[in-house]
Amino acid sequence: MTVPARWTGDHIEAIDAASVLRAPLLSEEDFAPIAPDLGIWDAWPVQDEAGRPITLAGGRQLWMALGAPRFADPDERHGHARIHLLLRGGAGWRHLGPVMPAGFSPGSREWSGSAVASADLATVTLYFTAAGRRGESSLTFEQRLFSATATLDSSGEAPGLTGWRALEEIVPIDPDHYMSTCDGPGEVGKIKAFRDPAFFRDPAGGDDFLLFAGSQARSRSAYNGVVGIVRRRPGEQGWTLLPPIVSADTLNNELERPHIIFHAGLYYLFWSTQRHVFAPSGPAGPTGLYAMVSPALFEGWRPVNGSGLVFANPEAAPAQAYSWFVLPDLSVTSFVDDWSGGDDRNFGGAFAPFVHLWLAGDKAGIAR
Repeated sequence: MTVPARWTGDHIEAIDAASVLRAPLLSEEDFAPIAPDLGIWDAWPVQDEAGRPITLAGGRQLWMALGAPRFADPDERHGHARIHLLLRGGAGWRHLGPVMPAGFSPGSREWSGSAVASADLATVTLYFTAAGRRGESSLTFEQRLFSATATLDSSGEAPGLTGWRALEEIVPIDPDHYMSTCDGPGEVGKIKAFRDPAFFRDPAGGDDFLLFAGSQARSRSAYNGVVGIVRRRPGEQGWTLLPPIVSADTLNNELERPHIIFHAGLYYLFWSTQRHVFAPSGPAGPTGLYAMVSPALFEGWRPVNGSGLVFANPEAAPAQAYSWFVLPDLSVTSFVDDWSGGDDRNFGGAFAPFVHLWLAGDKAGIAR
């Protein structure tokens, strides 16, 4: 059985505060709402099987993001989240509406995932998190991983996804390795995880994988975040749930939106986390993008930069952005969270400017 790589307090203590790489400080001129009264967060492209955003006529790209109406308390958005379809082109971002029709998703709301187009761009398969259950009288924090397929119609000015079908649960939780999401508190930052499936095709053997955020089973700590993994071999229809590949047990509760890119012969596993989800009894890293690197998928993982931290938000706005997603060309998207850094929370709810990484073995940073 594979033993997960450990991300520990010793790694966090290796962060040199004097040399932490910081994202540029944002101003209100650096971002714009996607649509009136719609906040978006947690975005991903419709990708090909190698992870690259697909390109439609005119160089346009299709993206997805979580979206909800704007609330006085931005945390309320999580109870109203739906996946929305976006068009990225020369004129910027265009909102195309919810991805799935009302009543199709099995959850009371939809949380993050990934989307893969077929080689002929005829269909798109969406991997996503169903949070709660459709029709529940009060919101629960149960999370299940689902897939569904739609036809991609890119013939008109506004591409669309139609004929949604093949809705199925990918894998149930294995209680030997992953904690039930029906346990634990229903408080933002403390909710247990079985969410955020991110597709990755291994160029070494052609196996398909889904990385996801999970919680370690039978932990004695409330801070038991792990990166889980699901595998589908070539020719197989179903997925197999495997033990976690990275564990932050006793250190951190949420290794969110984990995803892998293959670069220069190495696997880079990225995730996002926030300062307030580190265990209060131990060292805490800044809110930022973190990563491990390995020459193989199931062994040899080590934190980049000795600590895992790739870059953090600026000191003047420590919650400025979140939910970083690294593309194969090393460009990085995220959303604007609390961008002002002041006493009053100013939720951006829009795309932050892209940044670009450099990767060199077990070192990483922002390209200037």
